[in-house]
Amino acid sequence: MGEHWYSNPTQIYFTCRALALGQTLNHMDVIRGVKGWRLGAIAHTLRTEYGWPIVTEYRGPERIGHYHLPKYCDPAQLDYPPSAQHLVAELEASGILPCGGRAGGVDG
Repeated sequence: MGEHWYSNPTQIYFTCRALALGQTLNHMDVIRGVKGWRLGAIAHTLRTEYGWPIVTEYRGPERIGHYHLPKYCDPAQLDYPPSAQHLVAELEASGILPCGGRAGGVDG
């Protein structure tokens, strides 16, 4: 797997930030936000390589995937990919994560 998976760091950062902030994302959100096309691949990699407990809900007759983290998920406990490491500092500065960042895995 390449250093940037199959996407650029902006798409990964955008996805990680939105999920850590409790938002729900679908493909159109990422297209509008960063002109990204790889939300499903990013969600898959965050689940399998980084242990994020991302929930996928398929909505509407088109069955469009909507991705979010469950309410019990603590963003401070998530393992962040290299392309989103500066997100940890941003979330700490905004008071969303406690100083010191994450513990390196999801407990729950």
